Amino acid sequence: MSHAVYVTGTDTGVGKSLAAAALLAAFNARGVCAVGMKPVASGCERTPAGLHNADAELLIAHSAGAPAYADVNPYAFADPIAPHLAAADAGIEVDLARIEAAFAALSTNAQFLVVEGVGGWMAPLGPRLMQADLVRALRLPVILVVGLRLGCLNHALLSARAIRADGAELIGWVGSSVDAQMARREDNLATLRERLSVPCLGVLAHSAAPDPTALAVHLAAARDLLC
Repeated sequence: MSHAVYVTGTDTGVGKSLAAAALLAAFNARGVCAVGMKPVASGCERTPAGLHNADAELLIAHSAGAPAYADVNPYAFADPIAPHLAAADAGIEVDLARIEAAFAALSTNAQFLVVEGVGGWMAPLGPRLMQADLVRALRLPVILVVGLRLGCLNHALLSARAIRADGAELIGWVGSSVDAQMARREDNLATLRERLSVPCLGVLAHSAAPDPTALAVHLAAARDLLC
């Protein structure tokens, strides 16, 4: 079984966290001890325990056991801006070694890790650090979350091309219904299935209050592919 996967998206706000949490729920429902990780996050809230990110908290809520927040989200920044800018404002440079150490710590108590990226694939992590560097360092296959809305075909095909050009392995994609009124939704899905050349691992329905546990059933194909 693959031991981990990286979840990226066609853009920010396309449902990466929801897909990652639903994937965790799907694994844990099958008895596979799965834990989430959000290595870098901006837009974090100040809490008595320090800066915490809502996406990271969602992953923890659907992870097996009780992973330490500092391991799930080793880099947390307050400002809701691109992570490399938030890190620069905080006087911090994201270090791969710190992320690798947190990944190793989570791996000691998990059979599978779901690692969620930031924004779209090409969103930088630092002055010279890209998400591709992290994916290569951790040797992670990639799942692309496609936000189903106008423009998704271009965004998905460009993202898939960039992932492969960076030497990463794209193993599948998940549709995320971010626009409930999307025109020609099924036709767009058919085009994505035809052109992305990797399996569609599920399509997540639009919901005002999405529940990752309820949506896990739609990601059975992803769970089966990775097991």
